[in-house]
Amino acid sequence: MIFVVATNNKKKLLELSRILIPLGIDAVTAKEIGIDLGDVEENGATFDENSYIKAKSAFDLLKGEYCVVADDSGLCVDALDGAPGVYSARYGGEGLSDIDRYNKLLDDMKDVPQGKRNAHFACSICAVMTDGFVIRAFGKCDGTIGTEPIGEGGFGYDPVFMVGDKSFSQLTADEKDKCSHRGNALREFKVKLEKYLEEK
Repeated sequence: MIFVVATNNKKKLLELSRILIPLGIDAVTAKEIGIDLGDVEENGATFDENSYIKAKSAFDLLKGEYCVVADDSGLCVDALDGAPGVYSARYGGEGLSDIDRYNKLLDDMKDVPQGKRNAHFACSICAVMTDGFVIRAFGKCDGTIGTEPIGEGGFGYDPVFMVGDKSFSQLTADEKDKCSHRGNALREFKVKLEKYLEEK
């Protein structure tokens, strides 16, 4: 089964592909099949709304010829009342790098003591099948915000998001997939996809 992944984020695509392949799904980008998805305005108030906006936009452009899957994910910090949340990729304004964003986060939390630095990553996945049926799944991963970036792997806020005594950036790809918000969402997605295929 081929799914077009509605993202322009290469690192996110790699992570999604790595988890989808064991489900028997070949993940391709729209560019690989000669389609430019363009930029979609993610104006939803929730991760769920944004993942649907991205998936439906790609589905419409592809005229229903392919199944489409999209995700919207972000970091929610308790001490910041859930920020950056759906604005994780735009935290601090447009044009900032991942490093700029997590440094802003660390600066915004410089007076937050240990024990009050709880946070979680959230991920909403939405797939639109060729018949228009919509499959939604959600996953989260609880952790804390460190006081400095640690590790070389991952992307986004991974260097400052701590799970136990390691940051997401220090985990191997396999370790991260087993506990990450995206991994958890995709496991739920797998169950729902299998149910859909059985009923078809």
